Amino acid sequence: QDFQLYLHTKLANPHYKPELQAQTTLINFTVTRTGLEDQLLAEVVKADRPDLEEQKAELTRQQNEYKILLKSLEDDLLMRLSSAGDDILSDSALVENLESTKKTAAEIEVKVTEAKKTSFEIDKARELYRPAAARASVLYFILNDLNKINPMYQFSLKAFSVVFDVAIQRAVMDSDVGIRVKNLTDSITFQVFQYTTRGLFECDKLIFTAQMAFQILLMNQEINPVELDFLLRFPTMPNITTPVDFISNVGWGAIKSLSAMEEFRNLDRDIENNAKRWRKFVEAEAPEKEKFPQEWKKKDALQRLCMMRALRPDRMTYAVQGFVEENLGSRYISNKSVPFNESFQESGPSTPIFFILSPGVDPLKDVELLGKGLGFTAAHKNFLNISLGQGQEVVAEEAMERAYLHGHWVVLQNVHLVKLWLPSLEKKIEEQSEGAHENYRLFLSADPAANAENHIIPQSILETSIKITNEPPTGVHANLHKALDNFTQETLEMCSKEAEFKSILFSLCYFHAVVAERRKFGPQGWNKSYPFNTGDLIISMNVLFNYLEANNRVPWEDLRYLFGEIMYGGHITDDWDRRLCKIYLEEYMHPDQLDGELMLAPGFATPPNSDYAGYHNYINQFLPQESPHLYGLHPNAEIGFLTATSEKLFRTVFELQPRES
Repeated sequence: QDFQLYLHTKLANPHYKPELQAQTTLINFTVTRTGLEDQLLAEVVKADRPDLEEQKAELTRQQNEYKILLKSLEDDLLMRLSSAGDDILSDSALVENLESTKKTAAEIEVKVTEAKKTSFEIDKARELYRPAAARASVLYFILNDLNKINPMYQFSLKAFSVVFDVAIQRAVMDSDVGIRVKNLTDSITFQVFQYTTRGLFECDKLIFTAQMAFQILLMNQEINPVELDFLLRFPTMPNITTPVDFISNVGWGAIKSLSAMEEFRNLDRDIENNAKRWRKFVEAEAPEKEKFPQEWKKKDALQRLCMMRALRPDRMTYAVQGFVEENLGSRYISNKSVPFNESFQESGPSTPIFFILSPGVDPLKDVELLGKGLGFTAAHKNFLNISLGQGQEVVAEEAMERAYLHGHWVVLQNVHLVKLWLPSLEKKIEEQSEGAHENYRLFLSADPAANAENHIIPQSILETSIKITNEPPTGVHANLHKALDNFTQETLEMCSKEAEFKSILFSLCYFHAVVAERRKFGPQGWNKSYPFNTGDLIISMNVLFNYLEANNRVPWEDLRYLFGEIMYGGHITDDWDRRLCKIYLEEYMHPDQLDGELMLAPGFATPPNSDYAGYHNYINQFLPQESPHLYGLHPNAEIGFLTATSEKLFRTVFELQPRES
């Protein structure tokens, strides 16, 4: 008769059979936005004003004690009354008890009133920190929805709390509470941004950043939800013919829909009456950087986005980046990847690092390089690298057990290949989350599934891990920085012909960035898609070093042949693509570059002799804005793929909107 059964699940949205649901009492412990906000407020106040939080906890304890005491007094009184005889007044013990209870209740009443005043003062001081807690709560729920984009994007509240605590510690201290809260809010936002984006694919980073910007501005009531709804849904009036030839029929249908809103009244009439001005604006190469004609330039950032989507849908990815930069800051669109050693510092014996694999990228070299620096190598027998496949499960379990006890590093590659063993791995990781050697680290890698139906990686593994994607970045700017990041100051100084080596290596990095990123243009970029990767660049650098050391003069022809026909050309199967690759190298590797007279792109010459940091600064200062010109292509080449990217961006952000809003 005393038997009780409790069932517990970690699944966010479990589905049970109706007969099980009918026989059980379901209790939903899922955190809500306001509930989480209160929890995080307590955390941030505890970190920043522990005295306040202690007072608050003490008051809560006292209030509970008073309630318990009152209840026991009431129960005692009722029991005495029920057992008393007919003449209650003659029962002196009962009358005395009644007086005592009355007195105690009055004292408690006074204390409760005092406590309420104190509680009000404490809450007033605590409320100053609410903006930081509210921001963190909004960010967590944005993170929580990312699995709708890709099931690999799983984040737990426990992991989020760790990031939240780190952000509080890293926020700049200030005696002024208002400034301190602003610093806390900025630190929380940026730490969560960094933590999240390192585990997202390039194509999803802008989606997350845009959603983050929209939700923060909505929470601060800085943008109109109706205008945001228009931007995301993009309703257009059907069967409308445009009166101007520089706007499509669909675009004009959107302009008519927009003109029906109070803020955009007469927009359609203005475009018709001042067609010359509007044509100049619409046909600009980068209209998102131009000012809108007439009074429309005074509109706020979101309203300008709404108009831009109707006029130039192909430029919306750049326009949204500008919107994020304007509202959150330039560091949210810089696209600089977090160095692996920084991610490693956040890991621990109970927090594995999970690499989400991309074609042509090997994250293992980062692990091996860091391990070498910290004394974890295969030679020392404390670095175990296991490539999973049939029969390797037992080897992996034994390696994890040894590493758990002795503080080794274990790398389990391609865990997606052992579908049946994954539940065992999940259980093993959970068992090892406590009591492990402080140096124990687990690194996992897996290919993402092509779609949600084929996704097999257990949710808890993804939630507890630090997820890292090693995808090539997007854009020449980010690709060129990433290409240079493969080398160090020591690399630049290792050749006896230092000036020539540096100059050609920079050209090689630019060539690598262009051929890798040219794939995004589809058939206009390459006839076939080729897996150019950083391995090609590193091997080419070694070839360059060996050939410069072995020859008195720079063997230009030999180098171009080796890079264009063997290193990069080895991937290429189409004759026209091979010809294009050869032409690129003839343009980018030329004796003129040693005198600084070679232009890698319009307005971007080869840099003068510099050091490692100097080359990065040169890129930031002189590389023009992203455009097809950087690849030697016509500006129209990117219209198709940019339009498709923009459509996907807005469709996904629309799906991520909270349903209650």
